[in-house]
Amino acid sequence: MTVLVTISATLAAVLHVLIFYMESIAWQKPSVWKRFGLSTQEEADTTAKLAYNQGFYNLFLAVGAIIGAILYGTGMTEAGFVLAIFSVSCMLAASIVLVISGKKYIRAAITQGLFPLITVVLLLLSVSGLGN
Repeated sequence: MTVLVTISATLAAVLHVLIFYMESIAWQKPSVWKRFGLSTQEEADTTAKLAYNQGFYNLFLAVGAIIGAILYGTGMTEAGFVLAIFSVSCMLAASIVLVISGKKYIRAAITQGLFPLITVVLLLLSVSGLGN
């Protein structure tokens, strides 16, 4: 179970680092802002500061998930569990908010929330004793 938790938390983190890159570093490239539903460079320029900030939220959650997975996988199960469950639960909650934002965001929400959901389920199974 520890290996599965580590893999799923790492995949969630990698995706959120990619989102950080797109939002905070590459936002003003048309290939990026079009992925986020914007239609003009002007819209991208107007929202650049918001995207920059949002990207860092994603980066910080990714760092929490990675550190949590490392702690969990190296035997510091309580600290690792708390940090990982918090980080991936925030990622999952953000994907739920994205779904609530509109039907056009469902695919993005599934992409953003799938690995966090898997990690939450695996972590809960592991502490419940059902995953052993």
